[in-house]
Amino acid sequence: MKKVLVFVLMAMFALAGTARAETLKLLTWKGYAPQQVIDAFEKETGIKVEVTFSNNEEMIAKLRATRGAGFDLAQPSQDRISSVQEKYNLYQPMDYAKIDAKLFIPSMLDAVKKNTLVGGKSYAAPFCWGTSGLVVNSDKAAGADSWKALIDPTYKGRVSYRLKRPTLIAMGFALGYDPFALYKDPKAYKEMLDKIADTLIAAKPIVKNYWANGDSLIESMRSGEVFVAMAWDAGGWKLNADNKAIDFKAPKEGALGWIDTFAIPAKAENVAAAYKWINFIMKPENAGYFSSQEKCATASPDALKYTDKAVAANFARSFPQATIDNIKWYPPVPAQLESMEGKVLDKIKAAE
Repeated sequence: MKKVLVFVLMAMFALAGTARAETLKLLTWKGYAPQQVIDAFEKETGIKVEVTFSNNEEMIAKLRATRGAGFDLAQPSQDRISSVQEKYNLYQPMDYAKIDAKLFIPSMLDAVKKNTLVGGKSYAAPFCWGTSGLVVNSDKAAGADSWKALIDPTYKGRVSYRLKRPTLIAMGFALGYDPFALYKDPKAYKEMLDKIADTLIAAKPIVKNYWANGDSLIESMRSGEVFVAMAWDAGGWKLNADNKAIDFKAPKEGALGWIDTFAIPAKAENVAAAYKWINFIMKPENAGYFSSQEKCATASPDALKYTDKAVAANFARSFPQATIDNIKWYPPVPAQLESMEGKVLDKIKAAE
């Protein structure tokens, strides 16, 4: 009788383990796991997907609290991985043999490998990307094609941007610096920040407002209050759908590009399911559906063939190959520079 009971208990534990193994726990941004794609994945694989929506800061906090446990796949931005990995060891190295390389734009996969390299190993693969640049009303500011438009007296009272680090980076390029090249030289970076602070403080009368909410910026552009803004490509495209005079424009110095990735937490329980999800959502038809829904490009080279025509037209209009080649991709930012930037932003905000 005891032998039978032991056998039954072992079988129950085995079944429970199997059930757990067939669940994928995904930590990601809102919109990155469309329900239609989840349904198709679950039908094809039998693996149930549990999604927790988050952002970079929350992902780091959640994974730090569990030392890399609780999730099978996360989607942090590529510039927020290496420094976190060095400090907290939250992720495991990516096994690139388990992802289908032909589903990825080679240069983007290489960039993420390079920017997530820690101790000779890389920790992520690219999922989607986007940029911040200029959103311009060409009827009112036809000549705005540079980051310098944000400090141009020609557009006094008609300029808007966020007081966040991307604006500092953009202004660094506008003033002839390469901020990313200075990341390893804190002294030179501080000198650049001081110059940027002086420039933005002097240009405060040009600014209509410092936007904090994307919807409020869109309304300011629609109403004609703002002619030139620093914003994301998708915001410019949304405005263009209603008014062809307003559109996203990559500045001649280069748009600032971000890449959100796939990264596997250190204590993931279902690693096999994580790789299955990566390969599934990066199929052109699934990546194209995501782009149609979120108006966001992916690292899938053939996704636009399956993307809504209007969305595909936005990419074609704003990102010819030369513009893509000129994108300035955010590398990992050293923590000490972020604290410097915070002080500069406070200084600009407080200045009269």
